[in-house]
Amino acid sequence: MVDADDRPLFELTHRFADELPELCMAWTGATVPDPQVLVVDDELAKELGIDPADLRTSAAAQVLVGSLVLPGSEPVAMGYAGHQFGGYSPRLGDGRALLLGELHDTDGRELDLHLKGSGRTPFSRGGDGKAAIGPMLREHVVSRAMHALGIATTRSLAVTTTGEDVRRDEGLLPGAVLARVAASHLRVGTFQYAAAMDDPALVRRLADHAIARHHPAAARAEQPYLALYQAVSDAQAALVAQWMLVGFIHGVMNTDNTTISGETIDYGPCAFMDAFDPATVFSSIDHGGRYAFGNQPQIVQWNLARLAEALLPLLADDQDEAIALATEVLNSFPEHYVAAWSAGMRTKLGLIDEHDDDTQLFDDLLRLLHEQQVDHTSALRSLSASVRGDAEPARSLFRDPGAFDAWSARHLARVDDASADRGAVASHMDRVNPIYIPRNHLVDEALAAATTGDLAPFERLVDVISQPYDERPGLERYAQPAPAGFGDGFQTFCGT
Repeated sequence: MVDADDRPLFELTHRFADELPELCMAWTGATVPDPQVLVVDDELAKELGIDPADLRTSAAAQVLVGSLVLPGSEPVAMGYAGHQFGGYSPRLGDGRALLLGELHDTDGRELDLHLKGSGRTPFSRGGDGKAAIGPMLREHVVSRAMHALGIATTRSLAVTTTGEDVRRDEGLLPGAVLARVAASHLRVGTFQYAAAMDDPALVRRLADHAIARHHPAAARAEQPYLALYQAVSDAQAALVAQWMLVGFIHGVMNTDNTTISGETIDYGPCAFMDAFDPATVFSSIDHGGRYAFGNQPQIVQWNLARLAEALLPLLADDQDEAIALATEVLNSFPEHYVAAWSAGMRTKLGLIDEHDDDTQLFDDLLRLLHEQQVDHTSALRSLSASVRGDAEPARSLFRDPGAFDAWSARHLARVDDASADRGAVASHMDRVNPIYIPRNHLVDEALAAATTGDLAPFERLVDVISQPYDERPGLERYAQPAPAGFGDGFQTFCGT
């Protein structure tokens, strides 16, 4: 182990490695020629009790690519399995990543510090273990946006260039490593990996670890492991509802990308939808549309079924009883999802109470957006202007404004039924309907410039999406949908 200076950059523990050594392998990052810290999330650094300036030093760069191991740190590559596009892979794991350990933020919360692109590990499966700068910056900007939108997410602390090129289909690209902070990196795939070892005691220890870290109330329940399963299901229902409310498409919803904490993880072929269409797919590898926008709730439920399979021995001694208990929880998922999504839609439409016909109002709006190919983000944001009495911003988005007028009359009647103060309602709507998201054409533009060494467009985009609800003069282009034709054939990639 290489010692850092006398003032460690982080105080790291190794709880996961200590408690679950069967699920990880001790490993260190590859040595790279010239690591340089490229971007830092200063806000996150401060939450961790770190001076952001300390993260921009040469010593920090060595730590943030994994080649310098801090005292007390025991980095490991984490093992997990997973269903990828429906096909089971029994051994995936951190093929180009490392868990450096756990740290604590200023509120005392335990968090993982994890690297991505730090070199080959025993789980690499033939890959080079490296990452190119573009995909790592994509994860940085999109996770920043998700956090600003109030959506549970892993967060990028820093992106560090390595001083070496990596070979991809596009040719040689600058290499980089992402430093990611998460509530943990426990996944449905982690439980699948443990269950495959045919050691119920290991699955129990993993479940106890997950309860302690994420769902401590389950420990006090009459059936703690059933309560854990319910808590994970509820967290995932709330998460996917948030995705659907902002038009976010994950792109690779494998079971190894479904967290026990309920955080969004792995921003590979992800994107935000422009024109509303439930069939939207951006991922270059999702040939059948399995992870299309409209399929996301059902896919989460399918992934939770795989978690149930791993937990069955803990739910009851009798397998039939265990299956019945798990099925009851699984069957409750749609109800919890619809409740979370409907509550979100009421908030976005400025409705402060609940009516039986609200679902029809929501469905009719989305049908209009789909039929007329209206930009999802712009449409929802423009509704507050209609509430204030100016319908033109919304009407101008529709090829047939008359159809919108008919829907808007119903909407305004519901608003008036719930509140006498339209101005207050409109202001509240602006606080929940973003004007700025990381639109695909802007992200592509920023990443292309950063790959050639020009970081200014990227930094500007990060600044804009970090305040998604506040309209600011001079940022009009960041609120506009993609240029005509941009979305035709647009794809995102895993970055491996």
